[in-house]
Amino acid sequence: MDKLDVKKTQKALYSGRKGVWERLDVPPMTFLAVQGQGNPDGPDYAAAIGALYPLAYGIKFQAKAAGTDFVVPPLEALWWADDPTAFTGGRRDEWHWRAMIRIPVPVTDAMVAAAREKARGKSDALDRVQLIEEAEGDCLQTLHVGPYSDEAPVLADLHDRVMPGMGLTFGKPHHEIYLSDPRRVAPEKLRTILRQPVVPIPSP
Repeated sequence: MDKLDVKKTQKALYSGRKGVWERLDVPPMTFLAVQGQGNPDGPDYAAAIGALYPLAYGIKFQAKAAGTDFVVPPLEALWWADDPTAFTGGRRDEWHWRAMIRIPVPVTDAMVAAAREKARGKSDALDRVQLIEEAEGDCLQTLHVGPYSDEAPVLADLHDRVMPGMGLTFGKPHHEIYLSDPRRVAPEKLRTILRQPVVPIPSP
């Protein structure tokens, strides 16, 4: 049985060039997601991640038993704040987030419920996981190599120079895809996709 690996079949969504913001159209996708607020180094974000992986693998095993296997895609997250400078200024307590793992095969609420019951006890956030569809459309995307804390200047350049220069402004929340496992990869070698959905700046 072949495994569907979206990092290979939809390579443009999971790759980029360091220091270059490329424009792409992102199609609708289905995710398991947990929403919260606060410092991503805190216990709530850790609990969210701890809930997503057991459910994602539970769905994978159900799909495989039905004849469709897939590689579980990397962890992703949406980030936003009432004041966008909370990101460039590193004010993490002001951050809102939605941790997500994509499910690239047809999935039902019943499959999620079955995976949830099997994963009972693995995370306090299991009951907060939702099955959602995210449609971002027009986006700017780049590859960031290095610690997450070094993203601020990259995002400031996007917000202050790149987007205004292209006549664009914020569409939906900032999106990150974590291609590296921080438990196994040195901070300076972490690879992260930075994605910003955009819309044209409204006419005066």
